[in-house]
Amino acid sequence: MSIRSLLAHCLRICCAVSLLSSAVLHAAPAAPSDPINDARDALRKRDARRLVALRNAALADKHPLASWVDYWELGNRISEVKSDEVEAFYQRWSGSYVEDRMRNDWLLELGRRRDWPAFVRDYPRFRMNDDREVNCYWQLTEHLAGKRVYESARALWFAQRDTDDGCAWMASSLVDAKVFGPDDIWLKLRLSVEANRPRVARAVAPLLDKQVANDVGELLDNPVRYLRRRTTGPASTAQNELALLAIVRAATSDPDAAAALMDERWHGALGPERAAWGWAVIGKQGAMRLSADAPQHYKRAFATLSGTPRAAQWTDEMLAWAARSALRAGHNGDRWPLVSRAIASMSESEQAEPTWIYWKARALAATADEGSGGDEQRDQSRALLASIAAPLTFYGKLAAEELGFVPELPWLAPAPSEADRAQARANPGLARAMQLITLGLRSEGVREWNFTLRGMSERELFAAADLACEREVWDRCINTSDRTRQDIDLQQRYPMPFRDIVLARSQETGLDPAYVYGLIRQESRFIPDARSNVGAMGLMQLMPNTARWIARKLSLDFKPDQIVDPRVNLQLGTGYLKLVLEDFGGSQAMAAAAYNAGPSRPRRWREGPAVEPAIWAENIPFNETREYVKKVLSNAAVYAVLLTGQTLSLKAWLGPAAIGPREDAAPAFDADLP
Repeated sequence: MSIRSLLAHCLRICCAVSLLSSAVLHAAPAAPSDPINDARDALRKRDARRLVALRNAALADKHPLASWVDYWELGNRISEVKSDEVEAFYQRWSGSYVEDRMRNDWLLELGRRRDWPAFVRDYPRFRMNDDREVNCYWQLTEHLAGKRVYESARALWFAQRDTDDGCAWMASSLVDAKVFGPDDIWLKLRLSVEANRPRVARAVAPLLDKQVANDVGELLDNPVRYLRRRTTGPASTAQNELALLAIVRAATSDPDAAAALMDERWHGALGPERAAWGWAVIGKQGAMRLSADAPQHYKRAFATLSGTPRAAQWTDEMLAWAARSALRAGHNGDRWPLVSRAIASMSESEQAEPTWIYWKARALAATADEGSGGDEQRDQSRALLASIAAPLTFYGKLAAEELGFVPELPWLAPAPSEADRAQARANPGLARAMQLITLGLRSEGVREWNFTLRGMSERELFAAADLACEREVWDRCINTSDRTRQDIDLQQRYPMPFRDIVLARSQETGLDPAYVYGLIRQESRFIPDARSNVGAMGLMQLMPNTARWIARKLSLDFKPDQIVDPRVNLQLGTGYLKLVLEDFGGSQAMAAAAYNAGPSRPRRWREGPAVEPAIWAENIPFNETREYVKKVLSNAAVYAVLLTGQTLSLKAWLGPAAIGPREDAAPAFDADLP
């Protein structure tokens, strides 16, 4: 390039830059950012100076959400603040959610500081009182005040799911004071290992001694090697407890191997109570893998037990899986007696759950003598079913149908009065919650909303739900409506947003719109931009990879940001659901499980004996998926009435056919289905 050409080229660049600068200078000013989201961003970045400035501005402007900015700013430096500053915060926002939220945070901080006098002064004002760690600190202060805390503190400690300072400090203090003894520590270790919480077990073991801590670390890393290295001969209590922990740990990864170890040596060496506990855990782990051997392991556990499961402190979860494994065992003489024994061994609160009332009633009816000799037992069964029969729950519907009727749905409750509506609109907590949700701070808005509902009457709840429905905040509409017991409006509790699109897409794909609505209600509560912790998005909660796959399958021009567009999400979601339903031969129970947990898992879960769909659903190993399937089908039965006016039985939704292995004549499953 010549010098002249080079100079001309530079001149063009300079002119372009000058024009660009002029355009930028004269462009319309950017819209001002929202101060609340700015404050949330400053908190996320730990920008203390900016957060203080935004707090001061929000307070000066009397912003409706200034309390939240104030809360974030104070919480950002909570480790260094003094009580008088916190008290001033309480006074500024007295009676609000953030006042109680700050009290929760401050109580945790006082516990970490070991400032027990300040903790004791503040704790009685804690209204939510829903933090286990705070409650552990409180039990410790009660102990320091000379009160008896053994039962309540022990229950809190045993319920601890992860390590935290409050419960750990309480436990170590109560061990030092000999309130908790070695038996309590060993049981805590059993529960931690049985629940597959090795970190908690490692933290608890030193409460006994250093050697136990070393042994627990070894058996958690390699339980089989630990047991193989154990010498024969008389063993101490500690050695037997450690061996049981190793058996339990082995069962979490391979229940068959753990059973072999028990048969080989440890059934006789552990003693009746420990051996029974070991067999019960092996049974539970086998049942969660849908093993046909699980009921036999439970039978050995019951036969070996000296005393009762409650006295031996078997967990309700162990006993629930005993009942489930027996239900799945097939039509043999062991099914109903084991179901009955497992349920009878549960805690009173667990026995009162509709799930176990239903199956206890079924067991009573199935084991009643023929003729008049079994009438009393059949009457007991009917009474139990009648106690839970209801039109809006899974087992309530099944109970009614066992009694021979399909329950009628409650229709339209009286609309809230204009005065009730005005009161809901004027409620400061509900107003703040709506503002937060509108700003995209849904988590904060939901917490503010739920706190505000505390103590509301049925009439007030009904009006609050009406407000959320009116604003199309469907999750708060549904969840608030679910709290009412007398006033039930199905239009509130089972709304049908996006009706035209849902009906059109259901017709195009050949899906029942009630099934689609039942699934969306459970998946996203009709929040178009809902995002789960694992990355699922939109009304039908599609994973991005699944959305791309089904878009290719349907030959759609799809862009990733379209996944939260209701029309696109429904098109992709219903298309995918249709393929899943076809892959499982039209079984809506299995298709719902596949939609939630992926198709490969229900394919495994259907192997084994063919069982009625309700038994299959109750035996789903994942708690989330088990409840999901029940709720989707129960929802669908309600939506069917709303859409058609015809009352349909839940058993019709579950399907008449037993669920078992895929028939030889059935088409092969779609291996590409994500």
